[in-house]
Amino acid sequence: MSKLPFQDLKVIDLSTVLAGPSVGTFFAELGARVIKIEHPKFGDVTNTWRLQQESDSSKQSAYYSSVNFLKENMALDLTIEAHYSLFETQLKDADIILMNFKKGDDVKLKVRPENLWAINPSLIIGKISGFGSDNDRIAYDLILQAESGFMAMNGTPDSGPVKMPVALIDVLAAHQLKEGLLLALMQREQGKGQVVSVSLYDAAICSLANQASNYLMAQQVPQRIGSLHPNIAPYGEIFETQDGQLLTFAIGSDQHFEKLVSYLDLHELAKDPRFSSNIERVKNRGVLYHYMASVISMKTCAHIISSLLELGVPVAKIKSLEEVFEDPKAMSLVKTEQIDGQNTKRVSQIAFKFEA
Repeated sequence: MSKLPFQDLKVIDLSTVLAGPSVGTFFAELGARVIKIEHPKFGDVTNTWRLQQESDSSKQSAYYSSVNFLKENMALDLTIEAHYSLFETQLKDADIILMNFKKGDDVKLKVRPENLWAINPSLIIGKISGFGSDNDRIAYDLILQAESGFMAMNGTPDSGPVKMPVALIDVLAAHQLKEGLLLALMQREQGKGQVVSVSLYDAAICSLANQASNYLMAQQVPQRIGSLHPNIAPYGEIFETQDGQLLTFAIGSDQHFEKLVSYLDLHELAKDPRFSSNIERVKNRGVLYHYMASVISMKTCAHIISSLLELGVPVAKIKSLEEVFEDPKAMSLVKTEQIDGQNTKRVSQIAFKFEA
């Protein structure tokens, strides 16, 4: 693409933590001018969220860097008149503003829609909240994972509830806000702004997908079953190979199952009534696991992967992040930026490609 699609777009990013800033980075990667405004003293709290091995003297924490890329930074306290005037100047020709202030702060800082539209009537306002714009409850990703059912489902019978190791709800809310803002840009009428609001709670509930329908239609309350799939087998079982590697399968059809057991020289399982259909395999997945594990433990991971990929069977080695980023395909999604002498890295917010 010779010209980035948002080269003529200006975005003011007042947001902090992960969801809002990642939306700002999304637009920046696509060519927009993004100005991130932070409080001179407090900044973005994620700059204090550092690993043990990170230096306190570095300008940006790894967490902060993950969702702040190609942005111009301004330090403004919007409660100070002179600073607010500078903010107004930036706002006059902006297209989008991003924020995640808790209820009441938008009034104190004069960033309510009526304040902003008095300066720029065509401004699109993107807002992220925890539990809705009228709810002043403080929300973090962990709280939403707990209250939306994700933690109760995640884990094993022995582990108890487990949160996802990324801020999943923030990521989901960010995608929802991106979609809403893109629609608002498409529908924008001359001289008329719009508010696009996403709550972390709504984004979480809307992402329950098949698990929600399993409950709503069959009254199935999901239990903690590790990586197993409640509707498909074998799917998510973890096997150890002869060379001590871990792998898993996503066998979503009878055809895939037949190819798998044929490769494992367990042909009889395809005709066994306990495993001949997916619903029976789900019922008897424990027995099936032991048949498969005994054979897989005698083969190397590389041989299993190469053989099954050739047969078109969904299989994967369980990789650490170190192994993930040894792959050039993963590294092609890494973006670097030198900021105040610090080499910062993050993965791209853009996974799609425009193909001819």
